Amino acid sequence: MRMVDLIEKKRDGKELTKEEIIFIVEGFTDGSIPDYQMSALAMAIYFQGMTPEETAYLTMAMVESGDQIDLSAIEGVKVDKHSTGGVGDTTTLVLAPLVAAVGVPVAKMSGRGLGHTGGTIDKLEAVTGFHVEIDNDEFNRLVNTNKVAVVGQSGNLTPADKKLYGLRDVTGSVSSIPLIASSIMSKKIASGADAIVLDVKTGAGAFMKTLDDAKELASTMVKIGNQVGRKTMAVISDMSQPLGFAIGNALEVKEAIDTLKGEGPEDLRELCLVLGSQMVYLAGEAASLEEARTKLEEVIANGKALETFKTFLAAQGGDASVVDQPERLPTAQFTIEVPAKEDGYVAEIIADDIGTAAMILGAGRATKESEIDLAVGLILHKKVGDQVKQGESLVTIHSNTQDVDQVIERIYQSYGFSKGPVEALPLVYCEIKE
Repeated sequence: MRMVDLIEKKRDGKELTKEEIIFIVEGFTDGSIPDYQMSALAMAIYFQGMTPEETAYLTMAMVESGDQIDLSAIEGVKVDKHSTGGVGDTTTLVLAPLVAAVGVPVAKMSGRGLGHTGGTIDKLEAVTGFHVEIDNDEFNRLVNTNKVAVVGQSGNLTPADKKLYGLRDVTGSVSSIPLIASSIMSKKIASGADAIVLDVKTGAGAFMKTLDDAKELASTMVKIGNQVGRKTMAVISDMSQPLGFAIGNALEVKEAIDTLKGEGPEDLRELCLVLGSQMVYLAGEAASLEEARTKLEEVIANGKALETFKTFLAAQGGDASVVDQPERLPTAQFTIEVPAKEDGYVAEIIADDIGTAAMILGAGRATKESEIDLAVGLILHKKVGDQVKQGESLVTIHSNTQDVDQVIERIYQSYGFSKGPVEALPLVYCEIKE
């Protein structure tokens, strides 16, 4: 078998076999297939696409290129959730304890963020003492005991995907849906989940800018998961404006705490209930989505979800007192209001620009080496559809410097206004189960 023949086969729109795809992934991983040939294949895939079978074969070959997490020692159906990312996306911080509180084991492998704000681990590390450096036996024990634990990503999980993503990033082939889908699903499958709920974002702050592209990606990933024996479904949700009000690590932890108390932003609460209901249902802990949602609403109302969050933080070394005393979280030195310049209604908030404003403050990483300031960020006071009066605060900046002119300029760029009423945006567009 020669790589050049396989490149030409895909270039001409023909279907690669399972054996050919395994040959490619193994050769690329061990270095016998050079980067330039893999780049050529990635570009051929970008233009010609892949069949569902090819995409599933590629996914599993990448899974088998490295470590696979064995969660068999954890009792029950392990359900994982993956979001394709966005601005102010705090769902994991809410969902993990919320779903665990109704008895579904949440064995979560998470990463750090590169971009607007930190990843789930960065956010959790805003809680003093919290750590994710735990071995597999301790991880299993924590999930069996508390129904929830979060660990950092294994260094040798899907190494083929890491190598391939690095090439795609510099050769203009990142936006290939089969390559995106196999990249995401290989990590989820290697992480050991029995079932997977996908939150696929669409809109200005999402990777998939259009609803059609989001549907295509969601459908591709759901087919992969189901084809390889993982119960998989997707929810397509809006990311044309930030989710919730908080953007920034400690600020998002506080918002998650408020949501677990039943006091958080309505859009964040609703999305967590939608995603959480799917997780509970797929785990077999409810006979219907309606029953699953009722269970989740009950553990918010009776305080069990909040107690589960406290237990989770303490079990991994965190200062659980922040749940009752959020002022113990990192706090920025300055708060600066950004007033509206005119009367009207908020017509748009460009999520990417808001995210960039938070990153300029230090809430995210511009490069892998960047240091995150856990205290800084933004609190939005107005969302699409809200009425606003001139002089009212649109956003509160939490900063450790008073030199925030660039941040303020970005915020003003991100907001668009209308003289007349504007309809609020839909939060969830659809669900895809096959």
